[in-house]
Amino acid sequence: MEALNHHLCDMPKREKDEIELIRTWTLPATVTMGSAVRAKGVLQEIRARLPAISKKSISLEGVDLTLAMAANEKTAFNAAAAIVAKVVAEAGAMPVIPREIEDILTIKTSERHRWLADGRLPSAGTRTVRLNGRARQITFHVFDPKVVEDLLDRGAAEEWRVEDAEAKAEKRQRATYQAKLTRSLKKDARKRSKTSKDGAKDSAPNLGGWEEFDLDGLLR
Repeated sequence: MEALNHHLCDMPKREKDEIELIRTWTLPATVTMGSAVRAKGVLQEIRARLPAISKKSISLEGVDLTLAMAANEKTAFNAAAAIVAKVVAEAGAMPVIPREIEDILTIKTSERHRWLADGRLPSAGTRTVRLNGRARQITFHVFDPKVVEDLLDRGAAEEWRVEDAEAKAEKRQRATYQAKLTRSLKKDARKRSKTSKDGAKDSAPNLGGWEEFDLDGLLR
């Protein structure tokens, strides 16, 4: 009976400990710009700021961030919740990294490099990070979220693809014309060379008949 009473006394405490503390945040469209990659980037930023013991307590489903901990971790939960709330509030101003802008604008890596190089895709600076478990660092360009949002709204990527296609066609046309011109000039040069040789042959003095002059004594 004593053992049973002890068990009954422990049950409420265990059940209370198992009750989760849960808080959810929804990332607005101005933050994600319709990109799951961007949403994951916010999650990674939150985890980077959370203490090691709390990193796995935050999860992402779609655009919803959920922080869940046991009821007896209220202090840690409140501290983590404050960090999550701060990151979510600041997320709209977080620089957009390469893989995010490619997903947001639906562009290829080669297009990002080309448009960055020719100035159509303005850089907001660079960031250097160390890869997990590696000594090597990588540096990459980041982009202003307001600029990216504007490019998305006006369909800039499609416009640039049309411009690139037209420029490529024009370049190909110029190359074809240049090749034709080169062939034509070479052909004309060969014709002039042949005409010049034939003319030189025709204009050479015919010295036949000198023997007759000599026989007549005219060269004495």
